[in-house]
Amino acid sequence: MSDALLISKRTLDTQAASVVRERIIEGAISPGERLTEIKLSEQLGLSRGTVRAALRQLVAEGLVQQVPYTGWEVTRLTASDAWELYTLRSSLEGLAARLVAETISEAGRRALDGALALLEKACRKNDQVTAAKADFALHRTIIQLSGHARLAEQYGIIARQIQRYIVSSDALVANPGALLDQHAPMVDAIKAGDPDRAEQIARAHNLKEGAALVEHLRTHEGKAP
Repeated sequence: MSDALLISKRTLDTQAASVVRERIIEGAISPGERLTEIKLSEQLGLSRGTVRAALRQLVAEGLVQQVPYTGWEVTRLTASDAWELYTLRSSLEGLAARLVAETISEAGRRALDGALALLEKACRKNDQVTAAKADFALHRTIIQLSGHARLAEQYGIIARQIQRYIVSSDALVANPGALLDQHAPMVDAIKAGDPDRAEQIARAHNLKEGAALVEHLRTHEGKAP
């Protein structure tokens, strides 16, 4: 199916942004890769103005940057970026896990079970891309269940950066089943209504996996010419 066929009823620039975002997050477009309005407009069957508006959306999300006199390129995830994201995630997601555990309902338990089941299914299929999406979806489900509008708003600002971060972090996990092992105890603590343990697990998960990604990126950056 061509990308042009993906364009349906939403505003064209939003749809174009969605297509390019998906490519970036899945790694089809590499960090640092240059994006040209002409090429994207041809691929998507859209005007350059529409593509430009889409790219501006992705700049606001932190996935693309506009380079003076050069054009557009995919933002690189540096060790410094990863450190900022995982330390911020640790606070936001830890608070969310606590809040959900304090007020968990049967509907909330079902939502968590469903999100965890999708992660388990992807892990069993050894589908890294789908597993990373399910990983992000589980964390976002917890944010949404927190009932804290301002927390959700702040998380939304960096959500797409977090999603790409998760793809990079999960790629370091040799055994996909380990992703399930990382998340199941947190879900269990939330469902059990144990806010202290839920928050502790959420924070520890972010700190441990985040530190590993930062170390990986620092090593990679050290080898760069």
